[in-house]
Amino acid sequence: MENKIKIYTDGSCKGNPGPGGWGAVVFDNKEEIHLSGGARETTNNRMEMMAMVEALKYLHDKYKDKISKLSIEIYSDSNLIVQTINLKWKKKANTDLWEKIEALSAWLNIKFIWVKGHASNKYNNLADELAQAQGEKFLRKRT
Repeated sequence: MENKIKIYTDGSCKGNPGPGGWGAVVFDNKEEIHLSGGARETTNNRMEMMAMVEALKYLHDKYKDKISKLSIEIYSDSNLIVQTINLKWKKKANTDLWEKIEALSAWLNIKFIWVKGHASNKYNNLADELAQAQGEKFLRKRT
């Protein structure tokens, strides 16, 4: 039987570039896992992408060789990132992170789905809160 995994990701940045954070909410069966991190000097798009990278790394670490049996849905409010993946747009920036996303998602059953940001989606808002909290940590360290 195929496991269905849902992941909500978001990134934020104070200043763009500036201190930023990323957050991911992973629904693995009935378990809700929160992942987050940040960087001292980054951009919003990098943090959006890092949320995806780290969520996919989490799945690879947990499932190892069984990951190909998963059905994965990744929800993001970054239309740029979702459309770049789904419509195969040219990747002009952050090529290091694009390479990681491609390597981590190769041969997997993944759907990338856009959701409206800062709206009524509970889990996108939670991913945003995780990202904002991480960005705040780096912002406080600057002052």
